[in-house]
Amino acid sequence: MTGSKCLPDTSVIIHTFRENNVVSAQLDAVSEVYVPLTVIGELFYGAYRSAEPVKHINRMQLFINNCIVLQPDSKTADIYGSIKAALMKKGKPIPENDIWIAAIAQQYNLQLFTTDKHFAEVESIALFGT
Repeated sequence: MTGSKCLPDTSVIIHTFRENNVVSAQLDAVSEVYVPLTVIGELFYGAYRSAEPVKHINRMQLFINNCIVLQPDSKTADIYGSIKAALMKKGKPIPENDIWIAAIAQQYNLQLFTTDKHFAEVESIALFGT
């Protein structure tokens, strides 16, 4: 994956923080890492719920400083609606935040790096992972 771009979801970043060697190595080989604002929100939530919020927030900030943060806009909302409708039509809903993450991946034509199997239900995005 050297020279590539990707958009890691929360699961991948958490694996990286836990020093999961397989996931960390894959992410380290990516030249440009894009992170949706939704993922950052999920990471803050996890940090504030942890026994050591300051430690986890500092680790997050170091990671985010080396990434390109993508914010949702009206185009993202349009894609979100389309993805959610398609998932509901086939009876395969996924968590709301993950629909927003998939919408950002589709909008920016980025491969979604995830360890969550349910993203495979979103036919309009490209996946890679462990």
